[in-house]
Amino acid sequence: MKVKAILETCLYATDLVATEAFYKEVLGLEPFSKAPGRYLFYYCGAGVLLIFNPAKSAVQNIKISGSKIPQHGAAGEGHICFKIKKPEISDWRNWLIEKGVEIESEVTWDSGDKSIYFRDPAGNCLEVASAGLWVLPEE
Repeated sequence: MKVKAILETCLYATDLVATEAFYKEVLGLEPFSKAPGRYLFYYCGAGVLLIFNPAKSAVQNIKISGSKIPQHGAAGEGHICFKIKKPEISDWRNWLIEKGVEIESEVTWDSGDKSIYFRDPAGNCLEVASAGLWVLPEE
């Protein structure tokens, strides 16, 4: 048995209003589902990004069709890297600067691919990079 891909990944944030505004204005993402104070769900390429408020997801019992969703939450900053096309890296740098987002670091990898690191309002470490970073197809 071998898994095929990451279907969903999760970050945590307590201020979902600020987080939703950031993901819309900076990353161009609109939630397809949200519950005020509890979660934001985004389609992102072939996967789903879940952002939960850990104060809720770590303590609330949720049942779907009679089955329990396990409680979960995290303390501290998470990380996610968003895939972009290699030629877009300078456009992303300019866009982040234009939006007033502080660029924490820029890395040029041995492959020649580049990453830009920055933070969301919850302090999660976000990255944009091309697929060549991991020797994946660009698509």
